[in-house]
Amino acid sequence: MPARPRPGVVPAPSAPPPGASTAPATDGSRWGRVGADGTVFVRTGDGERAVGSYPGASDEEALALFARKYDDLHATVELLLQRVTQTDLSAQEAQAALKALREHTAEPAVIGDLEALAAKVEQVEQAIAGRRKVEDEHRAEARAESLARREEVVAEAERVAGQRPEKVQWKASGARMRALLEEWKTQQRSGARLDKPTENALWQRFSAARNRFDKARRAWFSELEEQHTEAKATKERLVKEAEALATSKDWGPTATAYKKLMDRWRAAGRAARADDDALWARFKAAQDTFFAAKDEVNAVQQKEFEANLAVKEELLAEAQGILPVTDLEAAKSALRGIQDRWDAAGKVPRKDIDRMEKGMRRVEQAVREADEKRWRSSNPEAAARAQSLVDQLEGQVAGMRDDLARAEASGDERTIASARSALEAREQWLAQARAGVEEFGS
Repeated sequence: MPARPRPGVVPAPSAPPPGASTAPATDGSRWGRVGADGTVFVRTGDGERAVGSYPGASDEEALALFARKYDDLHATVELLLQRVTQTDLSAQEAQAALKALREHTAEPAVIGDLEALAAKVEQVEQAIAGRRKVEDEHRAEARAESLARREEVVAEAERVAGQRPEKVQWKASGARMRALLEEWKTQQRSGARLDKPTENALWQRFSAARNRFDKARRAWFSELEEQHTEAKATKERLVKEAEALATSKDWGPTATAYKKLMDRWRAAGRAARADDDALWARFKAAQDTFFAAKDEVNAVQQKEFEANLAVKEELLAEAQGILPVTDLEAAKSALRGIQDRWDAAGKVPRKDIDRMEKGMRRVEQAVREADEKRWRSSNPEAAARAQSLVDQLEGQVAGMRDDLARAEASGDERTIASARSALEAREQWLAQARAGVEEFGS
């Protein structure tokens, strides 16, 4: 192992590579000197200071060597300045590099402009301070962004947890809560750090919201399980009732019973999906069995009703042929025969019932009215009352005509108009009364 040089004594340099320049950029003779004993001194503002020696070398070589050492040190400071101002070197890394550099520049064993070197080091210090200020601003912005995002996460978690249980979509809300937790972890890993009190307060709010949501979810599904159990028991009873009715031939009451069972089924609520589906399949199978049998019977009945309708269409046409009534007794006799055959014909399809019944009622009403009219015309008491009214009105009309004649003789237009109006009214009543008497054949 080669011997270590004594402090202040520079070992003889190895030969430079061929073609390499060994001339320093700094003029050593301007900034230093070599003493009689070979000691190399550097000039400073306070005088001069020994920096070492170069045994076996000329004064010029010794000065050049220590001048090159100055150039190297100056280049190192300049490089650090460029890294601070032109690269993304952090202020912390730059400060560490500057600390090491200051150890070398405190009393450097070099020859050169030490004041310029110190100024360059100070320039690096100022550049680092500027870089630290920018980094502090960026960190403040990042902290503000991280704080805002975490507050958004917490606020949304609180909104999710604050929903009314009956309005919550538990699957979607649970997934959203998990996503918010992952977002919180991401902010912790890669987001800007927050101060402990702020982060702890936000985490407590977030954790409380998650706990509140989990508690509400457990309570909801516990209650839902109870509802499912109760609904299952209720629907099992309904299924048994439905299956007991499946073979009934009492079509009308049983159809009504199935409708009531269906209303009770809807009111029972839902059981668990698998149970509900299985129970519904049994309920529907029983219901379908009954209604399929009922539909078969109805299909047969429908054919009978269609045949009955054809008969009643002919009977209605026959009944309408009675109108208008000219021979009342013949019309009544014919209608009775038609009515007997009508009743014997049986039921018609539901859609035709109203049309057919209304058609027959119109014929029956016409015959009834003709019969009532004949009865009124043959009623002696009614005829006498009608004739009495005619006699009374004829007397009143005669008196009013005398009143009109007297009014015309007086020449009073107002009295004439009043007498004429009263006479015209009585004459109208008389005409109507006479028409009534004529109905009785008077």
